[in-house]
Amino acid sequence: MADTYSTLTMTLEGGDVTIRLRPDLAPDHVARIAELANAGFYDGVVFHRVIPGFMAQGGDPTGTGMHGSDKPNLKQEFSKEPHVRGTCSMARTMDPNSANSQFFICFDDARFLDGQYTVWGEVTEGMELIDALPKGEPPASPGKIVSMKAA
Repeated sequence: MADTYSTLTMTLEGGDVTIRLRPDLAPDHVARIAELANAGFYDGVVFHRVIPGFMAQGGDPTGTGMHGSDKPNLKQEFSKEPHVRGTCSMARTMDPNSANSQFFICFDDARFLDGQYTVWGEVTEGMELIDALPKGEPPASPGKIVSMKAA
């Protein structure tokens, strides 16, 4: 087994967001996020889709929402974990096994996503920074991940 990580620190322009990783729910997705984060993949990547009352989505290096990393897509690791405020989950296409590097953070309850998207973490500190991200699909001046590291 590769390194085990418990925390992800996402530095935004306004400060740090702390995310508790959930390898108990999605070990392969946590490993991918940690690997990409520690390789610098997410540094400078924007939140390209931010919908008030729903979620903020990022993780596409092109900022368009159409791309991911050069790594193979992941098989789904769906769980019964609810999509509620602060939940971190993987974005995907209609194919349940298409998650790669894009993820979203829920602003509010989004229980209709339960069992259909892979939950990999939860925000424990700094949710107000996620709340403050510029809104839009895409935002006119999107919020950016300054750096992201797993520990």
